[in-house]
Amino acid sequence: MNVAYVDTSCLVALAFGEKGWTALARRLDSFDELVSSNLLEAELRAALAREKAPTDSKLLNIVSWVMPNRALSREITSVLAAGYVRGADLWHLACALYLAESPRELVFLTLDDRQKKVAAGLGFQV
Repeated sequence: MNVAYVDTSCLVALAFGEKGWTALARRLDSFDELVSSNLLEAELRAALAREKAPTDSKLLNIVSWVMPNRALSREITSVLAAGYVRGADLWHLACALYLAESPRELVFLTLDDRQKKVAAGLGFQV
């Protein structure tokens, strides 16, 4: 199964039709499943509200949710050892580590350069 963890930055780009959004949409469509932390919903809805844009539930419906049932201290420590990222980016990377038995088996999709660099350092396909 072809699975990718998707960061909020990708869905924000789709929602606002940012440069390159059609290529990004094709890339997202190439996966059997897209997964993310449910933090994505809050971040996406906040971005839409900030810009007074309507919420498009279709964007949220393409994602399966990672719901950790324990503290992610081990994963957070691993992410920070690979490089500094801000809190929300850290949480997304930690959730992806929680999900993946091996980071090499999971694609991590983000438009954030720092987050992408740390994801690659952790072994994710980017």
